[in-house]
Amino acid sequence: MAHYEDIYEYPSSLDGQGLRIGIVMSRFNPEIGEGLLAACVAELKRLGVAEGDIEIATAPGALEIPLALQTMANSGRFQALIALGAVIRGETYHFEVVSNDSCRAVMEVQLDTGVPVANGILTCESEAQALARTQQKGSDCARAAVEMSGLLHAIGERVS
Repeated sequence: MAHYEDIYEYPSSLDGQGLRIGIVMSRFNPEIGEGLLAACVAELKRLGVAEGDIEIATAPGALEIPLALQTMANSGRFQALIALGAVIRGETYHFEVVSNDSCRAVMEVQLDTGVPVANGILTCESEAQALARTQQKGSDCARAAVEMSGLLHAIGERVS
């Protein structure tokens, strides 16, 4: 990576110590959701987030996740949030609606509240595809949540 001597670069950190993380998981595809959750929590703990600082809420499906995230974000108790679930393609247009609207709404939560949200709602062609991605995506979301929390803190703390 190039270094720019006269340009400030915010540090990247995966230190989760002291962070409170909220997770909202869809119950619609339980095996996939539980796989995502297990990988996510394991990675959060590996990054130093204490078990007592992780809260998990479940929602019926992907379209219900954003409202739970928004409520958690507005509580002021969390430095980052994580959305977990899966939307599996079926034979109707419903897949596109749920995939697009849940993704858009998750993005709106973080932009409206300033609380970072790692989006781990898988959109796959089959259950097998989703199951194959649970470990990696769950871990990725934990890292993204911790890193974004640190980045936003560093931006907020910077004094010119």
